[in-house]
Amino acid sequence: MNKKQWQGWGPDEQAEQHYLVQPRALAGGGDVRHVSAFLRASGWRDKSKKDGPLLMESPDRTVRVAYDPCILPGGWTIHGRAGDATVEWSAHLGRQTPVEIVAGLTDALTRPRSAHAPNVWAPLQEQNWHTRFADQNYTATSPDGAAWMQYRQDADGAAMWWTGAKDEQGNGWTAHFTPNTPMHLVQAFSTELAGPDPVMRPRGRVPHSAQIRTWSVSVKPSQLSAWQQARITAARAATWARTSARSTRPRTTARPYNPAGGARTRH
Repeated sequence: MNKKQWQGWGPDEQAEQHYLVQPRALAGGGDVRHVSAFLRASGWRDKSKKDGPLLMESPDRTVRVAYDPCILPGGWTIHGRAGDATVEWSAHLGRQTPVEIVAGLTDALTRPRSAHAPNVWAPLQEQNWHTRFADQNYTATSPDGAAWMQYRQDADGAAMWWTGAKDEQGNGWTAHFTPNTPMHLVQAFSTELAGPDPVMRPRGRVPHSAQIRTWSVSVKPSQLSAWQQARITAARAATWARTSARSTRPRTTARPYNPAGGARTRH
């Protein structure tokens, strides 16, 4: 990095042009570090090879998150084991799936499961998505018609979750989840899919689409860094809290009986 570039981080740093993009489902892929940095801060292992695709592994080694843009069709693959560890599930998300939506699922992998029964459709209905049931397929479509979420079954009874977004020119992405994907993860994904807030993209990374709305904003590099660091700090704090709770949990097993006056052994 040359001296001119470094000046952007000093007291006289210059604001850079970014764009807020709405709807978020058509905002393009974004920076994969939005996903990977959070997982790393949550204690996940980075198993990526040098100059190779991204590969992250959960602390208990039951889930892997990979991103490879160089293969066809390319994109995200999340693979895990559920229940008794013999049931496998997977999710495949296209290369242009916005990282903010991907993070809905991957962030949820780092958190304890809620005691409440998950409902994939609730976040969509709260944002006024249109729902319909036809031919054993239950579908929810965004108000602008650009994005959808569907639970579909074929004639043989095979089922899967299918979702995605496309503009009128056919640009966009699709994703699918195997039917045994934990429901709370699919709900976490649908929550971000339906999220009404715009997402930010740097100049030159905004898709060309007549169906998106953009607002130009000036952002200083230090502001971007602070926002990114806040997300990482939150992940570290949550991981520390969970680890501390486990380490300070009171013992529930009874201590060995020691007769009165008997010798005590120090351990």
